[in-house]
Amino acid sequence: MLRDLLFGRRLANREAEGQKMGLVPALPAMGLDGLSSAAYGPEAMLSILAAAGAPALGFVQPLTWIILALLATLYLSYRQTIAAYPQNGGSYTVASRNLGVYPGLLAAIALMIDYMLNVAVGISSGVAALISALPALQPFTIWLCLAILAAITLINLRGTKESGIAFALPTYLFLGSLGFVLVLGIAKAIIAGGHPAPVIRPPPLPKGSEAVGLWLLMRAFASGCTAMTGVEAVSNGTKAFREPVVVNAHRTLTAIVVLLGFLLLGISYLVRVYGITTMDQTAPGYQSVLSQLIAAVYGHGWLYYLTIAGILAVLSLSANTSFVDFPRLCRLVAKDGFLPHAFAMPGRRLVYSVGVLFLAAGAGLLLILFDGVTDRLIPLFAVGAFLAFTLSQAGMAVHWWRARGEHGAGAHVRLAINGFGAIATGAALAIILVAKFVEGAWITVAVIPAMLLLLRAIRRYYATLDAAILGARDRRVQFAHYEPPVVLLPIERWDRLGRKALNFALRVSPDVFALHLRALEGPEESGDGSAEHDKRLRDNWRRYVERPAKRVGLAPPQLLIETSPFRSMVAPLLRAALDLEKRFPARPVMVIIPEVVEGRWWEMFLHSRNAQRLRLALLKHGGANLVVATVPWQTAEPEPEGVIAEEEPAEEAAPASTPSRNPPS
Repeated sequence: MLRDLLFGRRLANREAEGQKMGLVPALPAMGLDGLSSAAYGPEAMLSILAAAGAPALGFVQPLTWIILALLATLYLSYRQTIAAYPQNGGSYTVASRNLGVYPGLLAAIALMIDYMLNVAVGISSGVAALISALPALQPFTIWLCLAILAAITLINLRGTKESGIAFALPTYLFLGSLGFVLVLGIAKAIIAGGHPAPVIRPPPLPKGSEAVGLWLLMRAFASGCTAMTGVEAVSNGTKAFREPVVVNAHRTLTAIVVLLGFLLLGISYLVRVYGITTMDQTAPGYQSVLSQLIAAVYGHGWLYYLTIAGILAVLSLSANTSFVDFPRLCRLVAKDGFLPHAFAMPGRRLVYSVGVLFLAAGAGLLLILFDGVTDRLIPLFAVGAFLAFTLSQAGMAVHWWRARGEHGAGAHVRLAINGFGAIATGAALAIILVAKFVEGAWITVAVIPAMLLLLRAIRRYYATLDAAILGARDRRVQFAHYEPPVVLLPIERWDRLGRKALNFALRVSPDVFALHLRALEGPEESGDGSAEHDKRLRDNWRRYVERPAKRVGLAPPQLLIETSPFRSMVAPLLRAALDLEKRFPARPVMVIIPEVVEGRWWEMFLHSRNAQRLRLALLKHGGANLVVATVPWQTAEPEPEGVIAEEEPAEEAAPASTPSRNPPS
């Protein structure tokens, strides 16, 4: 089947463990966001420092060391978070349990925004890099972004493990090729005493238009902090790891942080010794920082194109980390009642499909609104990530403070680590907000409270619904003598479908009323043809219903024929149901709807599906005394065995005819 080809076969619950990951598939599945940020984080920092010209290059490495120190703090903090919350150490869980419901929701919203922006930024930056190599593709920017988004969405609908395996090749190509270039460049620089000769000389450094000051360094630091987004992905997705969960999660987090630290340190060192800075992306001949660096170290040989290909692939696919964690985060929020319950239901491949599709739709909307331009999206980035970092670390600090009696001196050490992490990430968040507020971060700041109000409204709705359904009244069943319902049967003509529905109605109740509505097809069909149709229906009713009923001594069902003034079945049916309620006040009214059930997928385009719409309208407006049932007529033979075989493998389901090995005595 096409569905199986696109999304893979349906997975049973017992196969969930086989879909979990170890280090090798987890690194591309959860590390693409963090690792790929090495391609745009340093460039974002250099784009700010470029305003000061050549003197600013001397500040690249000190700023990078500060970022690496913050990264190390986050690493130690999240290792503790994973160990303390091995089933789910995400910011939402940690903040909710230790700081309260609303700080937890704030962390969840911050992460949702960050994940959605990560998808948009990753894809747009990948497409931008592709267009810089192939300028002829520039008119198709949005379509390229949406095509990549659709491909990533489809792969993730097939399952987390499969997405990790699918993205393994570009991830390891990126790490291997760029890592080799950095090692080669560092070796050349050491041999040359810190002044290597570039194979292809970068463009000359521009003259500075701004002095190096605190404000410039703060803005550069805020931009460089985008390189740390994605570090929290492992703690948010611990349920995706196979046993031992903590060991596999720690290994993956360590690999991501060590590799990211090496890439950032190597890039910052080489851009200084080779004198590389950013270029105007809108100017002809634009080259990214990494493109200049690779050309300076190796030239435009085969390794250059291989490394650029790896960078392009990883930037475009870095959105995959969000697709792994965003649905799991939404599941937790939905289980607490702050998102629709559909977000908590796993799909055919044991992934939370609604979360995947919602993320894809949100990211697609961002790409369309910002024309797929990375520079317009970057100012919104990192605010959500660092807000979640801060809340998570503050929550862990409270956790260790409460547990200090159980863990003794160890709790104080952990408290110090997470407490320092909360202070450090909080300070970084303040700098990012101040430095990027006017550039676009205000949008994120405005969206967060709006989403908080929306989530509260959803929770209030579910609480009200539960209170109404559960109630405080007596829940015991009132056993008494119940009369059967009065049945109302809409009928178009006398045929096998109508006969089947009427037979079922007579099994339910002795009081059956059939209702035929004329003029449903408009005024042009309400002339002589309609009168002839009504006469034929009345004749068939007398011949096939009334006479057989009288022969066996039963009261025949009544046939009612009315005109529908607005070509709708809903109002006449509701009016007829209300009339029956008045005639039989102590009995419910059951509307039985005959329905054609398509056996083949293409038949759905050949039927009006009025039965489904009519059923929904009756249930919505009919009141508590109205019951709706459908009587199906299949156009093809039903195949329950096929569905059972798909959902219950033969080795799990015991055949009904198999005798018991130990029959009762």
